Amino acid sequence: MSTASPGYGRDRRRVRFPAAPGHRDLSRGGSPPRVVVVGAGIAGLAAATGLAERGCHVEVVERESYLGGRVGGWNERLADGTVVGMNRGFHAFFAQYYNLRKLLMRSDPRLRRLRRLEDYPLVDAYGHRDTFRGLPHTPPWNALAFALRSPTFRLRDLVRMNARAAAPLAAVSAPDIYARLDHLDAETFLRDINFPAAARHLAFEVFSRSFFIDPERMSAAELALMFHIYFLGSSEGLVFDVARDNFDVALWAPLAQYLSGPATPARPGIVVFRLGVSIDRVDTEGDGFRLADNTGATSRADAVVLATDIAGLRRLVAASPTLGDDNWRAQVAAAAVAPAFAVHRLWLDRPVRAERPCFLGTGGSAPLDNISILDRYEQQATDWARDTAGSVVELHAYAVADTPPPPRARAELRNRLLTRLHSMYPETASAKIVGETMLWRQDCPRFSPGDFATRPGVGTPHPHLVLAGDGIRVDLPVALMERAATTGWIAANTVLRQWGAAGHDLHTVPVRGRSAVLRALATRERQLR
Repeated sequence: MSTASPGYGRDRRRVRFPAAPGHRDLSRGGSPPRVVVVGAGIAGLAAATGLAERGCHVEVVERESYLGGRVGGWNERLADGTVVGMNRGFHAFFAQYYNLRKLLMRSDPRLRRLRRLEDYPLVDAYGHRDTFRGLPHTPPWNALAFALRSPTFRLRDLVRMNARAAAPLAAVSAPDIYARLDHLDAETFLRDINFPAAARHLAFEVFSRSFFIDPERMSAAELALMFHIYFLGSSEGLVFDVARDNFDVALWAPLAQYLSGPATPARPGIVVFRLGVSIDRVDTEGDGFRLADNTGATSRADAVVLATDIAGLRRLVAASPTLGDDNWRAQVAAAAVAPAFAVHRLWLDRPVRAERPCFLGTGGSAPLDNISILDRYEQQATDWARDTAGSVVELHAYAVADTPPPPRARAELRNRLLTRLHSMYPETASAKIVGETMLWRQDCPRFSPGDFATRPGVGTPHPHLVLAGDGIRVDLPVALMERAATTGWIAANTVLRQWGAAGHDLHTVPVRGRSAVLRALATRERQLR
């Protein structure tokens, strides 16, 4: 490992994992490996990019009619016939998402299709408000400044914290943090370190629920790793980028054009997309595989990347009895999903007040977790709001049910979300709802205590079969979309190694706590136990 300077990011202590050397163009031999990537989310697209850039013939099969998976975008039609952009809701593109940004830079070298937000305020039900505007970037001063200016955290709270119990937060290393904390839930861990209750609800609860799970059901190791990625391990900061338009327009259509266009020296491989097709079964056949899809067609591949969501992976492996061994199949079968969540998007006939932030995280305001005003940053929403003198508002409710509820409960949740919106943004109470849609999903991976040890990794018992996705184990300090992108690049590298091809570099925040003083204190506290 060595430090490096990827195309984006200010942190000089970010870490580079050099790729394995090898051939740069497998197509020169006349018969390049044929690889099927199942799933066109971030992980699948990263894998396809890595493979095509080394000359592989890549076929990407996606069950939906659009690219991007859980960060995909599509069109819907309002009651008046207006076509509007739609997606699964707000996503934050942090500067420390190096491997995701590397993927996006293939079709947008300067990342002009992303826009940096000025702030990311958090507010709780009692009116306490935190902000990330103007924080120092260098750890640990960023976390200290955030804590000391927070209305829910005082200097006396810092003094009262249990330093011994809190030591893992200051000395996170990946993957060792899982051996230390994965047996605990995040709520218990925060209580054990005497973290103030109000600050827990406003700061940590907001972040934990971005993993689509409540703190009492989330692994303390995941919480500590998150604290490392965004606070103590990185100087990139917590103010992030958003896409300037619906995800299909801003992100994936340009990338698809890059991947499926004429071959170039930088990308000699061929990528073919098959959308609206679901792979039903994968069977081993000699050194390769035969895949059957829902159209009744079959195809052969030299290698396969399974980049589906957890439910899709479980289904496909269960239907493919020749894949893997008993232990691996049991790991896949045991992989679990997080609780269901809802995204409620509203097209209103009047604007929201100008001083409202683009994005507001909420704590202690169940069932509401955040409010986004899409017309402030998403071009299609901006155009609609300009033409109608209205606004486009989105409400998120994470981890609201163990499974998607029946229609009556959904209607009740809708009303509760609207009540929260009206209380926080009173001007919306008198607005007419021109159009609305409520999307329910339960397809995000679960990160509960004990899950890490049994989570399947990128490699499988078959050298030409690999996994990718944000629910796949990777022993690096990455999370959420960055975990998906990272596993996608690793999947490509794993396949390429079988044919002696060069891999692709990876980058992460430091793999351990960057402050020698804090590491020393944490080590001392650990030895005293």
